[in-house]
Amino acid sequence: MNGYEKSDDDHQPLMWVREYAVYAAHFIVGVFVASMIVSTLMMAANSGHLLAWLTFDSADVLQGQVWRVLTYGLVNPPSLNFVIDMVMIVWFGRELEKFFGRRIFLRFYAGLYLLMPVLFTLIGLRWPMRLAGESGALATFIAFATLYPNVMMMFNVLTKWVAVVLVAVYTLVALAYHDWLGLFSLWVTTAYAYGFVCYEQGRITLPSFRLPKRKPKLRVLPDLKVEKTIEINATKEDSASEMDALLDKIAQSGLASLTAKERSQLAKAREELMQKRSGRS
Repeated sequence: MNGYEKSDDDHQPLMWVREYAVYAAHFIVGVFVASMIVSTLMMAANSGHLLAWLTFDSADVLQGQVWRVLTYGLVNPPSLNFVIDMVMIVWFGRELEKFFGRRIFLRFYAGLYLLMPVLFTLIGLRWPMRLAGESGALATFIAFATLYPNVMMMFNVLTKWVAVVLVAVYTLVALAYHDWLGLFSLWVTTAYAYGFVCYEQGRITLPSFRLPKRKPKLRVLPDLKVEKTIEINATKEDSASEMDALLDKIAQSGLASLTAKERSQLAKAREELMQKRSGRS
């Protein structure tokens, strides 16, 4: 059991047609096959020029026709290469979906589908770029070979060596015909497929960027303890001066000369003095 196998529906087929399991990879292929049939009928009816509204053109996208980023892959004239691509997506995409689950597989294919039009839009700020008919079959196989590098294929050749040979051959073809855009697309999608699988397996990690935080401004707070001490000391000094004044009055005029308020102050001071003495003892 691999680390991605679960008992939930994410690793189960979308549906069953009799005894055949239908996965999301089959659904993707079904969409492409339907687009191929529609493209064929439009070309047969001499309406192929209408397909130009679906192809990717960086100049048109930058002018607001953003739907081309999503519809460029629906322009698929019939060809033997198209059939081979569909078979590769069914075989290898299904295995990726079984291992990672439907959500991760769909995230992989959505990123693969949008990768080149997004990059071509950025490059289109300097040079006009065009794209039509994308299936992502080779990148799907690269992802499968990254996941299962030692699986035997035809003639007992390991999948990792088949992937290396295919990328090398397509690279040589692009170089021979000066297809720089095709070469760029080949290596970018290959790197994406390899990096996606390695990331999901935990073999590589993305760098984390932390923005510097502003240090809080320092505020000078008043020393409340000192102020309280000063206030207490001032109160004690006032009380001592009041007591001295009362004692001087008693010495000069006698105890009977004190008013009711002064008698109360004298009694209060006497109580505080008794409390202090009892605390020391």
